[in-house]
Amino acid sequence: MQVNDLIFKELIKRGYSLEGKTRVWNIADSKLWYLSPEQAQGFLDLEKSESYQEEIIAKEINLIKANINDILKKVGNKPINIIDLGCGDGKKAEIFIRYLKGKVKLRYCPIDISGYMVEKAMNRMKQLNIGEVVELQWNISDFENLENVANLLRGSQYKDNVFLLLGNTLGNFEINELLYEIRSSMSKGDFLIIGNGLDNRQEKDIIASYNTKEVDDWLFMILSQVGFDRRDLEFNVRFRRSRVELYYTLLRDKKITFQDKSIYFSTGDQILVSVSYKYGRELFKNFMKLYFSDMKLFPSPDGAYALALCRA
Repeated sequence: MQVNDLIFKELIKRGYSLEGKTRVWNIADSKLWYLSPEQAQGFLDLEKSESYQEEIIAKEINLIKANINDILKKVGNKPINIIDLGCGDGKKAEIFIRYLKGKVKLRYCPIDISGYMVEKAMNRMKQLNIGEVVELQWNISDFENLENVANLLRGSQYKDNVFLLLGNTLGNFEINELLYEIRSSMSKGDFLIIGNGLDNRQEKDIIASYNTKEVDDWLFMILSQVGFDRRDLEFNVRFRRSRVELYYTLLRDKKITFQDKSIYFSTGDQILVSVSYKYGRELFKNFMKLYFSDMKLFPSPDGAYALALCRA
């Protein structure tokens, strides 16, 4: 099979660390999750699962519906750019934007590392007929170019930006790095709306929510692109250092060769492919206050999810 050179290079570049006698290869980077249309669609399929719908989608939609009037009062009725960070197929932003339609003149700009996702988000919003949908060279991007995008969008008509970071996307990143990137891209008066989990569950329940066939099927696509098959690996989930770690354990020795280089994996090696950071309510609020003096939290009734409305 053809080996994905980017994934192979990440394994070479990062190498492994030792935890006791176990070799741990850490390639937990969201840029590897959506390299192919199949991976991107795999995540969209995962979002349709019952647990994902119940724990993230339904809670976020209910919070938007319950608090939209308070949010709109803060945002006002000026023309705005909606910058949808980690847009996916646009369905996270669609709920919010439906409430803005007819009340605010807006322009939609989806940002995602997956071109497959960006195209789906653009098509969704075009069908909504919400206004202009921006197509930029930076639409398909990680968040490192965010400041360039934000400045480009500030035209004569649309001077203010509202950034959306919905669907628990924040948990996929080191929180200070991402909030710093976003805050640096904002001008005075801009808003950021975050939808994120506030985990108040037992550790075993958190692990169970990730240790599913749907998650395994999606993440396995990363390693299948460098030559692993199902007989080589076992999927595992653990919770430590305030984060969920999703990894595969080698069930047998494995050699992967690409061009003139080879990587040797041993039975028992672990390959970390994803992490998801978890925050309690007070810790989450404290992180927001580090970057925003004007911040309001809208928690769900069960305390397990929240919207944060932050103003620069």
